[in-house]
Amino acid sequence: MTNMKRLCLLLATLLLTLPVTAQPGYRPDPSNLAARERFSADRFGVFIHWGIYSMLADGEWAMERKGLTVDEYQRLAAGFCPSKFDADAWVKAFKDAGAKYITFTSRHHDGFSMFHTRQSGYNIVDATPFKRDVVKELADACARHGLRLHFYYSHLDWYRTDYWPLVRTGRASGRPDGDASSWRHYLDFVNAQLTELLTNYGPIGCIWFDGVWDKKALFDKQKPEDIWDLPGTYSLIHRLQPACLVANNHHMAAIDGEDFQIFERDLPGRAKEEYNTGQTISDHLPLERCETTNTAWGYKITDNNFKSPETLVRMLAETAALGSNLLLNVGPRPDGTIPEGSLRGLKAMGEWLRVNGESIYGTKGSLLPDQPWGVTTRRGSVLYLHILKPSQLIFLPYSGNKLLKAEVLADGAPVKFTQVKEGIVLTLPEGPVAPAGHRVLRLSFKQEIN
Repeated sequence: MTNMKRLCLLLATLLLTLPVTAQPGYRPDPSNLAARERFSADRFGVFIHWGIYSMLADGEWAMERKGLTVDEYQRLAAGFCPSKFDADAWVKAFKDAGAKYITFTSRHHDGFSMFHTRQSGYNIVDATPFKRDVVKELADACARHGLRLHFYYSHLDWYRTDYWPLVRTGRASGRPDGDASSWRHYLDFVNAQLTELLTNYGPIGCIWFDGVWDKKALFDKQKPEDIWDLPGTYSLIHRLQPACLVANNHHMAAIDGEDFQIFERDLPGRAKEEYNTGQTISDHLPLERCETTNTAWGYKITDNNFKSPETLVRMLAETAALGSNLLLNVGPRPDGTIPEGSLRGLKAMGEWLRVNGESIYGTKGSLLPDQPWGVTTRRGSVLYLHILKPSQLIFLPYSGNKLLKAEVLADGAPVKFTQVKEGIVLTLPEGPVAPAGHRVLRLSFKQEIN
């Protein structure tokens, strides 16, 4: 039987065994709308990819890339004991970096739960000598330091036999494939774990899904939201915590029930990565771009390609200029420490944001395209110019609004300007750039910038 015939047969069975949940139309709770506004104002969060895969030091996809079977891979849990894990130190470092929220991998594609769950013994408390619930410790630390906690959660599972069918990945796992009757059981397992995450750890800012794309070969015949019963899962989340945001890294247009849109390794709308081709930008939802401090998401011992502080700050400015948040990833080691290269970059970002954060937090995206010298953000009647390319003479193609004042944001140094019909010419004063990178100009206009 060809692969295509097999997929068609599997799909036909799915259609018969999984009733489609009706979509009456999602009407977000007022608390959810307020949470969206807070999320958009945050502009910067830290992503954490951490699990037993860190012991292999080859990224979060090590099980799949190395062709490891479940029988061998699951033995990692018996040796996972991150003796240097300190939730308080993590959260404090992220707060000092200027992040407003944390997104933590509660369960990745390998199926191992990084929290204490009653749904499976394959979790950090029951299956490891560590015996501690790191999610509980992170939740408590976030509450102490005032950061919101988000949970990454994988739809895809290479471990459980009721995940059915194995379409794109997981074929080397050596585990038996389930059947049509097991699929509903798996979806019930997912919803039971989400219920635990949303009832045992206090207020949660977001559930951040990933892995729907594993069944992409079936999407021509059935919508992904129907295959995965996403309306049912999203409804459960919003019922348990109405303010909790839902997002899904499916690389498609937003689906009903989602509260913001994710762009993986891409500026919204740029589609640098092939998997984002054709991903339209929502005209009403907040946006988030996720990136790494080095190259890999999970810890990879050979990956020392850490981005410079200047690159990270530039990335933040370019992302904010498109009206999007930046979710910047770190991959902790198996002992619970964060690589120094990631920490150096985050520390430098914090230093820059303490001086220039006004031009990032709570701003809106630019109305102007990228300029030869950089990008802009705005708030009310103020326009912020991020000078990403050193230049003393700046031309801003913006007219029709009287400019009252121009200054360097960091120290208030005045900036000479001439306003003409075609726009504004500004002459930057001599002076040092801000720590970690570029200078920002603050332009105050007579009327609000629309």
